[in-house]
Amino acid sequence: MSCAIAAQRAGLSYVIVEKGCLVNSLYNYPANMTFFSTSEKLEIGGVPFVSNNIKPTRSEALEYYRRVAAKFELNLRLFERVKTISKTEERYIIETDKSRCSARYIIVSTGFYDIPNLMDILGEDLPKVKHYYQDPHFYARQKVIVVGANNSSVDAALETCRKGAEVTMVIRENQIGERVKYWVRPDIINRIQEGSIKAYFNSNLLAVREAEADIQTPEGKISIPNDFVLAMTGYKPDFTFLKNLGVNLSDDEIRLPEHNPETMETNVKGLYLAGVVCGGMNTHKWFIENSREHGERIIGHIVKREGESVNGNG
Repeated sequence: MSCAIAAQRAGLSYVIVEKGCLVNSLYNYPANMTFFSTSEKLEIGGVPFVSNNIKPTRSEALEYYRRVAAKFELNLRLFERVKTISKTEERYIIETDKSRCSARYIIVSTGFYDIPNLMDILGEDLPKVKHYYQDPHFYARQKVIVVGANNSSVDAALETCRKGAEVTMVIRENQIGERVKYWVRPDIINRIQEGSIKAYFNSNLLAVREAEADIQTPEGKISIPNDFVLAMTGYKPDFTFLKNLGVNLSDDEIRLPEHNPETMETNVKGLYLAGVVCGGMNTHKWFIENSREHGERIIGHIVKREGESVNGNG
């Protein structure tokens, strides 16, 4: 959206093609999520974001971005999935499941929330295993395993516990993640210490069955009764999509997409990256607060290139 606003202000024609609803990734966040950033750091297009508290909630953010879209009358194609992008000498051809269009430039801003990091264990494909968590009420009076120790895991554990779930956390490390929101981390540590949430540190989930699950702990393997598993193991960008576009990825585990940090242009001319997709597997590096200016950076480079082309220098 910030890219579209910048393009609109520069007098460029544009279209946002979104496979889901408006701000689809944000919509799929947990229902009760509170942002780490303050509201003014989530603002785009110079539109003030006023929230009831210092840290805005998911519902407030959805309302804000709906209003931004309406204010700028953004050219949106929602619930339209991009199938292929090909390139002619001068333009990109975008084929979706509903239409076909062309453009001189492409900005990929797909985030990283679509593809979960799988545990690759027996039973992961069971319906009781969830890689996305939304509302805690669903898990009331159920035996729930939460895998992980970062923000999404901690939020799920605390919220489901307070709705009456019997919560067990399975954590590979020896402590709760240090990047957990500072006002939440003491809460989860206290709940573990008092015993209202059971936690197995330095442990891994080994297998899941219909009514129980196996956990490898430092003391050996154990089996516990279980109704649901919330595998909050993180997510990753669609690297296949990027590779099909010709974007080079680093050979290490980060899979960093090649791009110029000054212009956000990839190794493919006219193809740009914006937002958290820029970080590869370093999904904690970019977020709304520090990537809002990507749009202005990209559009500034496009305008400059177009001017050079008109003047015979491009």
